Amino acid sequence: MEQSFSYPKTLCKEQFYEAFLADYSLYIEGETDIISTMANTAAALREAFGFFWVGFYCVHDSEWLHLGPFQGTAACTRIRFGRGVCGSCWSADESIIVPDVDQFPGHIACSSASRSEIVIPVHDKARNVIAVLDIDSDTLAAFDETDRKGLEAIIRAFEATVS
Repeated sequence: MEQSFSYPKTLCKEQFYEAFLADYSLYIEGETDIISTMANTAAALREAFGFFWVGFYCVHDSEWLHLGPFQGTAACTRIRFGRGVCGSCWSADESIIVPDVDQFPGHIACSSASRSEIVIPVHDKARNVIAVLDIDSDTLAAFDETDRKGLEAIIRAFEATVS
């Protein structure tokens, strides 16, 4: 099934997220393979929103995040628990918005073009963090509370499908 995640530019950001979530939820419905769903989620988010980098880092042995499916430039392959934005999101089990990555203590620079970032935790049915969704922008302060709420809703749909 071919799916386009293209929406009118006249939509406000909240409407854009709502339209995406409606299409995305139907698109992933019935798919239980987590890797396939991660891959299509990264591609759909990048297509719809034009993000610089979109991808998943998956928990491995409760110690590392390992690079999972992504769209964008080559990336770091491992991030230790509590390190950088992704590891901090994992350890705190909460979404993190970073307006300027150069101001985040311990930021791990996978790409020098990345200027701001948002990271959302992904849970299994027992509410354990199993991955994080990492999105980078090549502009400063690209993400806000609307992005956080919209992306958290998308991840809830993801979790309901693959958990």
